[in-house]
Amino acid sequence: MNDNTPTVLFLCVHNAGRSLAARVLMDHYAAGRVRVESAGSEPGRELNPAVVSILYERGLDTAKEFPKPLTDAMAREADVVVTMGCGDTCPYFPGKKYVDWELDDPAGKPVEEVRPIIDEIDRRVRALLLELSVST
Repeated sequence: MNDNTPTVLFLCVHNAGRSLAARVLMDHYAAGRVRVESAGSEPGRELNPAVVSILYERGLDTAKEFPKPLTDAMAREADVVVTMGCGDTCPYFPGKKYVDWELDDPAGKPVEEVRPIIDEIDRRVRALLLELSVST
């Protein structure tokens, strides 16, 4: 990666579903042309099993993923910060591009109800990549 590689940070509360899916999908589509991080304002203990199952169906591996806490360093390094349902618990860092994606929380939902959420995250990830001038 070169110094012009954009960095995108996906944030949600638990970093177990939405932000995890967005990170994995963007990492897959960007193929190294974007640095991608995800974190939670209050990280959960484990990944959402329905999200993991849907990503696995798409051939995406989540074995090395785990809910991570947001650090100041992550936020400082990000060019774009995408928040998903964390409201006031997601900190604000001046000079960053912020995008808020209003998405249903997949926590506790069965796979059939989570699939449309992941489909929408997929659509938004692809659109953000186009906005960043990174083709998929």
